[in-house]
Amino acid sequence: MIRKENYSCPIQAVLDVIGGKWKVNILWHIGEDIKRFNQIKADIPPITKKMLSQQLKDLEENGMVSRKVYAEVPPKVEYSLTEKGKSILPLLNTMCEWGRKNL
Repeated sequence: MIRKENYSCPIQAVLDVIGGKWKVNILWHIGEDIKRFNQIKADIPPITKKMLSQQLKDLEENGMVSRKVYAEVPPKVEYSLTEKGKSILPLLNTMCEWGRKNL
C-alpha cells in the first residue's frame, strides 16, 4: 500500500505502483475490459504465470485492479481495473503515443 508520507516526489509514488517490467503491460491489456487470468497471460506471452499472479496481486493491493472470484468448478476469476486503475489509462495512452512517435 502506498503511503503519502513516504514520498518527497509524487512521481516516485506512481513508479512504485506501476513500475517494473510488467505492471504497465498488465494495466494496458486489461484496460476497460474484464479479463480472466489466461486471457491476460495470452496477451503478454513472455510473462510467466507466477510473475503474472504476483504482479496482479501487487496491483490489487494498491487498488488498481479488482479480482472477482466465482464459486464454480473449476474456479472462475475475473480481473478488471478499479476506478483508480482506470484513472491511469490517460497516462498510459500518452506513454503509448510517445513511444510510437519516438521509436
